[in-house]
Amino acid sequence: MPVFVPTADQISRFHSDGFFIAESLLDADEVDLLGRVARADRVMQQQAASRSDGEGGAIRLLVENELHDDIYGAIIHSRRIVDTMETLLGGEVYHYHHKMILKEPYVGGAWAWHQDYGYWYHNGCLAPLLASCLIAVDRATKANGCLQVVRASHALGRIDHGKVGDQTGVADQHRLQAILERFELVHCELEPGSAIFFHCNLLHRSDQNKSPDPRWAFIGCYNARRNDPYLDSRHPRYTPLEKWDDARVKEMGWRQAAMGK
Repeated sequence: MPVFVPTADQISRFHSDGFFIAESLLDADEVDLLGRVARADRVMQQQAASRSDGEGGAIRLLVENELHDDIYGAIIHSRRIVDTMETLLGGEVYHYHHKMILKEPYVGGAWAWHQDYGYWYHNGCLAPLLASCLIAVDRATKANGCLQVVRASHALGRIDHGKVGDQTGVADQHRLQAILERFELVHCELEPGSAIFFHCNLLHRSDQNKSPDPRWAFIGCYNARRNDPYLDSRHPRYTPLEKWDDARVKEMGWRQAAMGK
């Protein structure tokens, strides 16, 4: 498969807009394997937490700090993502955590407006030198609650956050209203395997899934080595992140699929 390398335009858009979309970051076979493995993952299904969204719904997700020799670890280690993150953040990065969002048909809850750094700030990260890569496992549309972002909102800096439902990182509503009146709202509709790379201060949310289609997504979060937290928290401090050949994603996926997990 062709090696993904962000274009100069994509890198520029990350810095100016706070995000860019990478079409087909995972190829059709890779994202098919990711979906098959994830949906057969009994441990993930059992351990996934449910969080009230304050809008009458709930969202299910599983957050992981540890990496293993599986398809999830292969994606996090993959050179196409790690090299891109190092380009975007200007130096060595490490795995901060990863998660799977399980937004099921009709019942999948919303994520309120927030910045990731709104709460990662409290984990001892002194600077907003973090970014995430969200990969669509299923087709993401407005109908099934795709990611929404506010273009260039990362340039506003960190905003105060409060709590809505079980979600503890929710942007200040008065400030948010003014931002939404002045900045562009973008719905990030994605085909399976496509991804969005986004800055930790970019305002984003997703609506409830009121459609018959699932909207699962895999998210890898990275921190710059030079931004190693000054205190211990629920997410890890710096440890070196080995880069793996992109081919490992299929190798791990085939192995897990053959084992039925």
